[in-house]
Amino acid sequence: MRSLTERDIRGSFVNCSKGEAQRLSVPRDLGERDWEALDFLGWRDPGAPDRSYLVTERGNRLVGVTLRLASAQRGFLHRSMCSLCLTTHPGSGVSLMTARKAGAAGREGNSVGLYMCTDLACSLYVRGKKVPEGGGRFQESLTTEEQIERTLGNLSAFLGKLDVPGAE
Repeated sequence: MRSLTERDIRGSFVNCSKGEAQRLSVPRDLGERDWEALDFLGWRDPGAPDRSYLVTERGNRLVGVTLRLASAQRGFLHRSMCSLCLTTHPGSGVSLMTARKAGAAGREGNSVGLYMCTDLACSLYVRGKKVPEGGGRFQESLTTEEQIERTLGNLSAFLGKLDVPGAE
């Protein structure tokens, strides 16, 4: 992924108003990110624990989506798998995140949900740059590049369900 500026990020959101995009919390460490190791930028809002954001390149444009975390917490012994990167986590390491659909459907209240790594660090887990606390990744016969492509395919499918325009 190419490096992003705050302006890039705020202008990318497709499922919230421009005013909401201007008010949301943007990471302060953009200059320190390992952009080459990211397939998408994902972060939690420190001021609103039920909100997360994801920005990715889709086709030749940036696409950002606002996400809401479900409030249900799981016990530490319960394990869940992220639907994007297939990393398993104990407890609350995977959360159901919902996003309003883009356009008129979203304004009518329609949304789509997906179980994702709560910290949205899928790119780092797939590449082995981050290890989930108490969790892990299955040993696979796929190469790292193939796992990255699968993760991107899963993300693209999710964005497609949100009616986000761009390349499939």
